[in-house]
Amino acid sequence: MCAKNIVRVSGVTKDFDLGKIVVNVLKGIDLEIETGMYISIMGPSGSGKSTLFNMIGGLDKPTSGKVFIDEVDIAQLDAYELAWLRCRKIGYIFQTFNLIPVMTALENVTLPMTFAGTPNDAAVDRGMELLKLVGLDGRHSHKPSELSGGQQQRVAVARALANNPSIILADEPTGNLDLKTGEDVIELLKQMSKERDVTVISATHDYKMLNVSDQVVWIRDGRVDKIQNREELDITTGGLAKAE
Repeated sequence: MCAKNIVRVSGVTKDFDLGKIVVNVLKGIDLEIETGMYISIMGPSGSGKSTLFNMIGGLDKPTSGKVFIDEVDIAQLDAYELAWLRCRKIGYIFQTFNLIPVMTALENVTLPMTFAGTPNDAAVDRGMELLKLVGLDGRHSHKPSELSGGQQQRVAVARALANNPSIILADEPTGNLDLKTGEDVIELLKQMSKERDVTVISATHDYKMLNVSDQVVWIRDGRVDKIQNREELDITTGGLAKAE
């Protein structure tokens, strides 16, 4: 039985109009991502990986080409349908955490459930369960300013899981974390992927991500340079040797 593709990107281009100059950021991306995979999108700054990430997440629309989530062309969705898809199907984790400062950890985690119409008692119960899952069950009443960077990112992971998404999109999730905390968050995402069959797609500069990736998509100059499966990556303690 063939594995199901949860994401399919077909011929996607993205141009940005900067006055008299048009910048071609994506130059024809084709990509298929199977359900339950842990994918790292990697490439140098300016390569287009974050733009591709935004296309997959429905945060921006391509100039041409199509992005399919569960074989639904998301460019054809109206604002309400797109909001529903982002709320129910996709969990987002950002480098800057994006927690609401005046809300407690629990309130931040339950917010997506509130938007989805989950009854308050059920949302609180699930929020507490998720905070326990990410190792923060004793911190539910703390606000972001009372938590370390690593703890804030754990809250963000719990929030991303709030509505049982099919996909977690993680944009530089370790970018503001120290080495050990970054490794902990990476392992946590891998655990979520394995235990819940969630597809994790991360746009990252962090080579530690390769240790847990099922597949690495290398982006260069707005195009897919190559795609490597886990077994094709030669990862050593002292660094990374990319298979040719």
